[in-house]
Amino acid sequence: MNSTLHVVHDLDGRLTADPPDRAVHEEVARAALAWSSPLDVPADDVAQIGLLLAGAVRVVADEVRAHAVRLPENDGRRLFAELILEEADGQLSQPCMSLRGVQDRARLIRTLYGRLDRLRAATAVDEVEAAASP
Repeated sequence: MNSTLHVVHDLDGRLTADPPDRAVHEEVARAALAWSSPLDVPADDVAQIGLLLAGAVRVVADEVRAHAVRLPENDGRRLFAELILEEADGQLSQPCMSLRGVQDRARLIRTLYGRLDRLRAATAVDEVEAAASP
């Protein structure tokens, strides 16, 4: 059986040592979404960008997961985050060998960062309210 699954190895923990570089992730996503044809980018570059975005998705998804678990299990914000994380897991389980795959990952990065922003705001408000409660 020939597998084309790529795994991003982070033996030194560099991907999770510092906060994700959001500006770089968003710039790569913008560039990928601007391509309108597979001829716009060489096939080898598509594979490399797919790997870069896969690493970014994993890092941001871990942050989303960390914020989501701080919310009650029946909280809609947590449930929606879990749905997005399932989508991320599904996308990452598939090889990214085409422009469409790269663009799907770019859209996922945008979605994850949007959800992360909402969760950060929600958990900050919830923590302030909990601290103010007697």
